[in-house]
Amino acid sequence: MNGEVCLPAGFAALEGFVAGWASPTTAARAARRSASTPAEREAFFAAAAPLLEAAMAHLDSRPLAELDAADKRLLALMMALGHVQMAVEVHREMEPQHAALREAMVITRSVSDLV
Repeated sequence: MNGEVCLPAGFAALEGFVAGWASPTTAARAARRSASTPAEREAFFAAAAPLLEAAMAHLDSRPLAELDAADKRLLALMMALGHVQMAVEVHREMEPQHAALREAMVITRSVSDLV
């Protein structure tokens, strides 16, 4: 995002991942996961996983309807982390096969969509 700060204080380590991973919809997060390389997933996971607890505490400190734009980006990153965690920790070398299967699973809308 051109060097501008776009996440809440304390989450600067994730700024470089916003453009690629902070998608507002489940379908976009799944597509990003499928299109990403193992190195991209590993880098995002390594940066975001240690901040998960702090991010959730921050987001839980206010009602969902009162989240500002920076909070919503952080929330989108944490939801993307759920997708990436599955690829990194569970599917591992089988992720390409799972990505092919995800293409057949059309997501039109999800309760976690931020739009």
